[in-house]
Amino acid sequence: MMNATQQTAADVAPIDALGSLIGNTPLLEICYRFDDQPRRIFAKYELMNMTGSIKDRMAAHILQVASRSGDLRPGDTIVEASSGNTGISFAAIGSALAHPVRIYMPNWMSRERVQLIASFGATVVGVSHEDGGFLGAIEMTEHYAETHRNVFLPRQFANPANVVAHALSTGPEIESQLRAFGRKADAFVAGVGTGGTVMGVGRHLRRGGRNVRVHPLEPANSPTLRTGHKAGQHRIQGISDEFIPTILDLEKLDRVVDVWDGDAILMAQALCRFLGLAVGISSGANVLGAMKLVQELGDDATVATVLPDSNKKYLSTDLCHEEPTRDDYLTPRVRLEGFTATR
Repeated sequence: MMNATQQTAADVAPIDALGSLIGNTPLLEICYRFDDQPRRIFAKYELMNMTGSIKDRMAAHILQVASRSGDLRPGDTIVEASSGNTGISFAAIGSALAHPVRIYMPNWMSRERVQLIASFGATVVGVSHEDGGFLGAIEMTEHYAETHRNVFLPRQFANPANVVAHALSTGPEIESQLRAFGRKADAFVAGVGTGGTVMGVGRHLRRGGRNVRVHPLEPANSPTLRTGHKAGQHRIQGISDEFIPTILDLEKLDRVVDVWDGDAILMAQALCRFLGLAVGISSGANVLGAMKLVQELGDDATVATVLPDSNKKYLSTDLCHEEPTRDDYLTPRVRLEGFTATR
């Protein structure tokens, strides 16, 4: 039998060979003052993944599971509905594994998302509001699979492997890295796109009955999780996609945290301008959500979150324009002071 030292690159499955490019991202301790009170939150810097977002973890794990089970066969076309980051992840990983990729995406997402997906050789199909928006995009993937051969549907919103990906990687990394800071998590919060991150990280942090609060986050402008259906418009691309995903079990989570999209934009701008952290709008939202929980739990509470992606996918959006403030925004009350990081 071949031992580990005798194994060559040719013996490693292609999907496994991508492992060194995905995960093991730094955890940042972000120090700040809120109304002049010193506080801190902890955030995973996920733009250091293969394509620059947390969705690489889920996409790689889903394809790995499907490849091992035989559901994904050589040459199959990967077909998925996405608001951007997942589509980019499947496009890149599919390219590396020699799979054609077809992404159905609402046509109001940033043009950078379309350009990035296309740059990997994938096909992008824009879906308008009139054609059903995000739900229409999902229906189109199912129809494509019914009318074409050799198609693999990841079904990110319903695939349990999405949750498992974060239970096996993101959650354990957060726990281990917090230990390096001499901390244990009191709470975790993350915006809900598919729900995989908050469900998976929560599953790990709460294992064995541990008392950790786990909060989903959504835009205050569009309270889909609280109303059960699409409600309002918002600018935090990648979360609150018009419906409640199948893999999200709100009964297993703590209350929904909400933030205004304008406040999220201001915080993302501040993280870039004052700390050099080039993050997207959902990162600003997650940071605000974590700060809200610290305000609630106490100045020394250990609250963790994720910074899902970089600002490079938002250059044509309001992230790169002046955003007006409001009296009920938190960002104007925050002074970012610096951060330390650990792997």
